Formats: sequence, structure tokens, C-alpha cells
Amino acid sequence: MELFRNIRLKIGDAILRNKIAKTKRKTSYSNIDQVKNIGIVWDASKIDDFACLSRFCQKMTEKKTDVKILGYFPGNNIPDKYTAIRYLSIIKKEELNIFYHPVSAESNTFVSKHFDVLIDINFKKLLPLQYISSMSHAGLKVGLFEPKIKNTPFDLMMEVKSPVNVEDYLNQVILYLGMINSGTVKKVD
Repeated sequence: MELFRNIRLKIGDAILRNKIAKTKRKTSYSNIDQVKNIGIVWDASKIDDFACLSRFCQKMTEKKTDVKILGYFPGNNIPDKYTAIRYLSIIKKEELNIFYHPVSAESNTFVSKHFDVLIDINFKKLLPLQYISSMSHAGLKVGLFEPKIKNTPFDLMMEVKSPVNVEDYLNQVILYLGMINSGTVKKVD
């Protein structure tokens, strides 16, 4: 079964790369004070990171910035702490197609929403989350720097030492977003 899983992952990755090549997106960002909403793509199998994300959401809410988190949980039973939280949605395995692309209404809504900033917290590079980050209509996409990836979906990449601490990563993202002050950020090809 592992062989079929790997083949499906490779096909899913190829389909995603093809979709990215056909997609046109206008990158825009002016400054951190004008950010009204932030989308976060998160590997929800990292249960310990949820406390950091909750603190981040609280801090952003105090600044009048709306945060929406879309997580992927590969297990069968979603942890209780993930339920009944208005800013968190979880994708489960059964909400993926055969090539590991999300097909739920929640993931489609997240992808089509124009977030001012999308923050990728997918350090294991899980394909369902890569799909969402890549296809998102966000104005500015932030993720980890990966020297092996040539066609990255990110407009701003953070180089952080492993293992990555989510709280430090989010603080660095906000710090660097605060340093950017322009009308539009142009994506360098």
C-alpha cells in the first residue's frame, strides 16, 4: 500500500504544479497596520502548537485583525480541543481526493477568500496543505524558505533553524511584515 500511496502523492504533486503554472495571481501588500485578515495553513497533527496559535489569534484580534486557521489532521479522531472554535477549521483524510487534494467546502472557501496575508505553518510539506497554500488567493503568502523548491508559492520566505518553534516563527513573520512598507510587493520570478 505504501507504493500506491507514494505514486498517488507524486501524481497529486504533478497535478498541483500544473495548476500553479496556469494560475495568475496579483500579489499585494502595503503594511502591517492595514492587514484586516490573516489566513493560516497549519499541520494540526502538532497538537502542542495549538496554544501558540491561540495566543497569536488573541493578539491579532486585539489589533482588530481577523484570523482564520485551516488545519489538516491525518488521524481518525480530531482532538476535542479543536472543536467548537470559530477561527479554526480542520480537514480530515476523508475530505481529500485520491491525489491528496482537499475537496471539502471549507477548504474551497478558504482557498477562494482573499486574505491580506497567508501564513504557511506546514513544516513537513504535507500535500493537502501545500495545495491550499499554493492555490490560495491571498494578497501576500509567507512560508519557510526551501532551497530545493524552485517554484515556491510564497512571496516572503523565512529562513529559520530547525526545529522550528511556531511561536518564534509567527513573531518573526509579524516582525518582517512590519518592516515592509510599500504600495505593492512584486513577486520575483
